[in-house]
Amino acid sequence: MRTPTHARRIGDIFVQEGLVTPQQLDYAEELRQQSVARTTIGELLVQAGYLSTKDRDRCLALYLDYPFIELANVTPEPEALDTLKPDYARKHKVLPLYRENGSLTVVTKVPPNIHIEDEIRALVGVKTVIVQVAEEEELLGAINEHYRTGEQIREQVADIMRTALGVSMDVTEETHSAEDLTSDADENDVIRIANLIIARGLDQKASDIHIQPSRDRLRVRYRVDDILRDDFAIPNAMKAAVTSRIKIISGMDIANRRTAQDGRISRTYADVDYDFRVAAIPGIYGEKIVIRILDKTKLTVGLHKLGFTERTLNQVRDLFSHPHGILLVTGPTGSGKSTTLYSILNELNTEDVNIITVEDPVEYHVDGLTQVQVNNAAGLTFAAALRNILRQDPNIIMLGEIRDKETAVIACEAALTGHLVLATLHTNDAASAATRLTDLEVEPVMISSALIGVLAQRLVRTLCPFCKEPYEPAPGVLERFNFNIEPGRSPKLYRASAKGCNRCKLGYKGRTGVHELMEVTDDLRDLILRRVSSYEMKDHAVRNGMTTLADDVRDKMLVGQTSLEEALRVIYVD
Repeated sequence: MRTPTHARRIGDIFVQEGLVTPQQLDYAEELRQQSVARTTIGELLVQAGYLSTKDRDRCLALYLDYPFIELANVTPEPEALDTLKPDYARKHKVLPLYRENGSLTVVTKVPPNIHIEDEIRALVGVKTVIVQVAEEEELLGAINEHYRTGEQIREQVADIMRTALGVSMDVTEETHSAEDLTSDADENDVIRIANLIIARGLDQKASDIHIQPSRDRLRVRYRVDDILRDDFAIPNAMKAAVTSRIKIISGMDIANRRTAQDGRISRTYADVDYDFRVAAIPGIYGEKIVIRILDKTKLTVGLHKLGFTERTLNQVRDLFSHPHGILLVTGPTGSGKSTTLYSILNELNTEDVNIITVEDPVEYHVDGLTQVQVNNAAGLTFAAALRNILRQDPNIIMLGEIRDKETAVIACEAALTGHLVLATLHTNDAASAATRLTDLEVEPVMISSALIGVLAQRLVRTLCPFCKEPYEPAPGVLERFNFNIEPGRSPKLYRASAKGCNRCKLGYKGRTGVHELMEVTDDLRDLILRRVSSYEMKDHAVRNGMTTLADDVRDKMLVGQTSLEEALRVIYVD
């Protein structure tokens, strides 16, 4: 790693580039001096949500005098990729780009390994190694993309099938007799397939892996950006062995095939730590297994990366700066509620506060928090856990979900006695939260006194910036989202490319949040006391400036972040 030739601090570059204010830099410096851990000033600014990881890495590259590149705009040459083996590239986080005239250009993380130039020079046999740097997350994705394509993975699975069973990957009982498939699979092949199933999910950035038995095969499907698709199938002869392997590594009882079970796996892949929440349930053709992938890097993603508008983000931060009250996050399963809550906790998690969470299950393990796992069989319900943690002198309490009257009442009492309570609730919009609590038989006077805000959210797929297509939609469709249409003109929207490109999956790449934040004002408290309907409450909030889910997704359509089709898929608009 190069030594900076200038005297200025890395923090000065953050300020000079206009990424943070001097006050934010001073605040992070104070945190670093108070912390016993060796945390860099850049990492503290990222954790506080003031700085993105990409901006941090770009400034560090500038500080160390390395060229910083955007890998989305770069295509490595095949002859350069062949110079390094995939295992070496992943282990050392380095991707070869170009090879010419006795030199090799590579890209690596920031800061680079101080020995990387000498190692590659000796390994490849070139005179010169030119080192460039990129954001680590983007680099790891590029390494996986260029060293392992989907077709290569399919071929690897097919090789395993042929080695273990002497049949092709898409074998069915209709094309092969049962006698051809009765031989037991080699244990090493089963381990390789189980590992491959998980690795494939990580490579695709899937949120869930579905291992689903059918009459004649074991289907492997991946949910990527909220869309579930078939990927490959495993023959019946290996169904029991692969299922048992997944159950073993997740700590389940392989002898129990009649009741539902839960398990957990922890793995490091490409130097990133992952947790996997595993659920098995018996079906008529065998046990169906779903693996939820919990990416720990999402904990430090920062609220500013979750799709909030600047106005909504400032409102959310203002709400969780309250010393007491309940802030609810609502939405269906898979709408990113946990990620939002953990991102809030990440900003609140300082040495001077005591934060306790009650979850079922605990999805992410976070240093500095006391996390309580609900165990209904042992009598440790949400309500029981909440009653006990109130004796633990907490400042902030996070509830994985408010499900019943007892939990809701205790949460309100905690908020009224000086605690900040963060919780999730299953409602379709922000205004329905108060009526939902009323349905749980919580007294309106308690709700109106304790509730400070409700954040409703959804996740929509984002259009690939490289292949999205502009078009002019029909006026009738636009009226549904209340676009302001000038006479004779139609706003330009964008849609996914039918074929996509080599940087995306069918025209979409990643997801972003769509939000609706209802701050509980005095007027809304009066409406809650009067037990008005959620429609009246929402109408009042909109008249007073609340941005609805439909408003937020409309703005994201206008700037080309998402498509009309995606908005209609996720958000119901009257």
